[in-house]
Amino acid sequence: MARLRRRGRGRWRGVRWLSHYSSGQSILIVGDGDFSFSLALAAAFGTGRNIVATSLDSYEALSRKYSKAQSNVMELKKRRTTVLHGVDAETMKGHSNLKMRLFDRIVFNFPHAGFHGKECEMHVVRLHRELVKGFFVNARELLQPDGEIHISHKTGYPYDGWSIVQLASESSLAMIDIVSFQKQDYPGYSPKRGNGSKSNNTFPLGDCNTYKFVAKHNVAQGEHACHCYMCRDRYFSPYFDYASGLATLGVGHGGHLAYW
Repeated sequence: MARLRRRGRGRWRGVRWLSHYSSGQSILIVGDGDFSFSLALAAAFGTGRNIVATSLDSYEALSRKYSKAQSNVMELKKRRTTVLHGVDAETMKGHSNLKMRLFDRIVFNFPHAGFHGKECEMHVVRLHRELVKGFFVNARELLQPDGEIHISHKTGYPYDGWSIVQLASESSLAMIDIVSFQKQDYPGYSPKRGNGSKSNNTFPLGDCNTYKFVAKHNVAQGEHACHCYMCRDRYFSPYFDYASGLATLGVGHGGHLAYW
């Protein structure tokens, strides 16, 4: 549910939030399938004017693949969302509508390079890794100095083999948070297969997380952001090793359970 936050002398007055995102942020959404995730945010905010929603497919391809794509795009445009088609995550920093912009949040939910064999086969894993690395390289150039890049991804075998945290580190990004992804937090969001005769089918998410990254220069040497599950406050700890992507459970400030 969207919620209002008010902080210090009205700085955030009237800003609406849905999960990690707010109407006060400039948000780029990459590879949104039928645009249902973008619409969930725009609907919660009451406007999409802070959102740039993109798809790899052309509008014509979207209309063939997804039953609700046309209506979702129409609704987004009514809400003043910028909708772009034919945007490749691996080359988007040079897109004419993006190359002069910077964003507070860049979001890529469940990146997938297509169905080229079984997900556990190494050549398929390599294709997925190449896509994610290309995305990081491009997103890094479109990010505000204090902005965040978010990737939501399934956990467990074979998905852990994509080594997302390592790929981010190779692109000069540092992980600051991992949170469980819950589809119900985004009313109306319907992740799609996006390929072949079953393009319009949803796929089971199972266990999945949202990984949050910032530019490495924003994280002081020996001082890393830590997240408290209960109060959602951030404080700093020297104990998180971003390169390994391993989190250690412990007790945060106020006795709350936290990870580093």
